[in-house]
Amino acid sequence: MQNNSDRPRRITFGDDGPLLVEGPVEVTCADGTVAVSDRFVVALCMCRRSRMYPWCDTSHRRRTGPGEKSRRTSD
Repeated sequence: MQNNSDRPRRITFGDDGPLLVEGPVEVTCADGTVAVSDRFVVALCMCRRSRMYPWCDTSHRRRTGPGEKSRRTSD
């Protein structure tokens, strides 16, 4: 997949969330599989908890590490 735009892709890092990338995108995973999305922005999972990896499904919100309190106030 080729970027036909004259400007670079925008990638946004969050503190505790996914990596947001302007689409469309083609992602090659470590195991060689390729995931493609034609959406205008995609959220890439950085915590590897997503059931839809490499796409983020917000699983990072539901889990906390040892000694951490949940960031969510209600479910």
